[in-house]
Amino acid sequence: MTSSKLRGRSRRAGPQVSARVVLAVLGGTTGFVWLVLPGMTTRTDAPVAITSPAASSPAAAAPTEDGASTADLVLPLVAVGAAGALAGYGYVRRVRRARTRTTPGGAALSPPPVEPRVPDDRARAALVAADDRVRAARDELGFPRELFGAEALAPFAGALREAERELAAAFRMRQRYDDGVPQEPAARRQALAGIVGRCAEAERRLDAAADGFRRLRGLEQGVGAALGVAEARFRELTGRTAAAETVLGELRERYAATASASVTGYVEQAKDRLVFATVRLNQARQADDTGHPEEAARQLRTAEGAVAQAAVLVEAVERTAGELREAAGLIPAVLTGAEAVLAPLRDTAGTGGEALAHVLHADAVLSSVRHELTSGRPYDPVGVLRRVVRAIAAPDAARAAVLTAAARLTARSSTAAAAGFVATHRGAVGAEARTRLAEAHRLLTAGDSAEADALALEARALAEQDVRVRGNPYTEAPVPATAHTAGTAGAVLGGIVPAQDPENAHPAGFTGRPAASEAPPGA
Repeated sequence: MTSSKLRGRSRRAGPQVSARVVLAVLGGTTGFVWLVLPGMTTRTDAPVAITSPAASSPAAAAPTEDGASTADLVLPLVAVGAAGALAGYGYVRRVRRARTRTTPGGAALSPPPVEPRVPDDRARAALVAADDRVRAARDELGFPRELFGAEALAPFAGALREAERELAAAFRMRQRYDDGVPQEPAARRQALAGIVGRCAEAERRLDAAADGFRRLRGLEQGVGAALGVAEARFRELTGRTAAAETVLGELRERYAATASASVTGYVEQAKDRLVFATVRLNQARQADDTGHPEEAARQLRTAEGAVAQAAVLVEAVERTAGELREAAGLIPAVLTGAEAVLAPLRDTAGTGGEALAHVLHADAVLSSVRHELTSGRPYDPVGVLRRVVRAIAAPDAARAAVLTAAARLTARSSTAAAAGFVATHRGAVGAEARTRLAEAHRLLTAGDSAEADALALEARALAEQDVRVRGNPYTEAPVPATAHTAGTAGAVLGGIVPAQDPENAHPAGFTGRPAASEAPPGA
């Protein structure tokens, strides 16, 4: 490409150089003629006849010779100057015209185009939109498995995994961007563009599978079988929600308040999602019975989204109870392992410095934990493990398998808690909390439990802050309550339906935005 540009420049420069040469030669020739011509026409060796006596006087002859000599010198100089001026003018004019041309011939002299900047807000919005889409698709994929089996759903599960990989790469780029990498302004603009591109590719993967997924489910031809699956799952969750309420009460009695703080209010939210699902399931059946299959499909997909979120909330309570039991059983072994790690450190701590400070801090934490365990008051088992693991953090701690297990348990607990909160409040959670959560997942998979735990706790705190600051993005219009589905506010907060038109939309998922036939009027 570079050689072609040079050849193009040489071809364009050829006429300009030729024109300058011609003008210069013309000017030089003119000057030469003017300089030589007087010598050729004035001969001193031949006598000239004198017709007037007055003309032969010396006083009359001198001015004539002086005037001829001055003219002979000035005129060639003027001609040469004029020719040079013309050549310079032609050159400048051609250069200016070449720089301002829009034809292919002048493109080489045009300045390179400036790449459009991608605003930070646009990159954040792209992350949120793609994350919502992937989460909704994951929920949507869970319902038809009972009807069609894993083999029939394999292509769509593959498309979802590809979308998840693209989204994970986008979140990784965002985390590095937030960490200040890269530092150069141009490279940072490039990173933002890369984030937007990755998010677009994640959604494109789901778009490519949307038509096939729609045909497989066949909801627009009838929702009978799919509706039965959703109703069965709804009934199962109704029973589990009641059981989860009992479990949560037991956790509050047995452990400290911090132990179950991550799932406080989850039972009530699960009930709210199920109320919303009840209304939409009934509307789906009515629409199907009256011959409106597209309306029935839309209502069913919305109900499925609500049922899926109710399951996340109930499972969070059940998982928390299991983690607390596991942590409580692990504490004695963790204390023993901590002492084993500290023993060799105490031998070297006598020299003072950081080693001594580390041992003193660890001993203080272990003493506090033992006092808490023997006081008879409720405590937080996961919190106790986190305190011990952080206090013993040292190179030698890697040799204590029990401490490694404890660190992984605390990281897994905090990451799952943050993931559940983001999933059920994604209508208000922004890109920063989602980015920290994605990074916590990546580090947990990589085995960096300590950093994963810290980022997961940060993600949960950021997500809760988003909900407090933004509140519920849905504000009911001043119309009769019967115009809104019960539980709509919770469904909007959960990102199941958009705040702009919650009554006429469904979760994005594989199908993306509502099709033209399903779009609400004026959308």
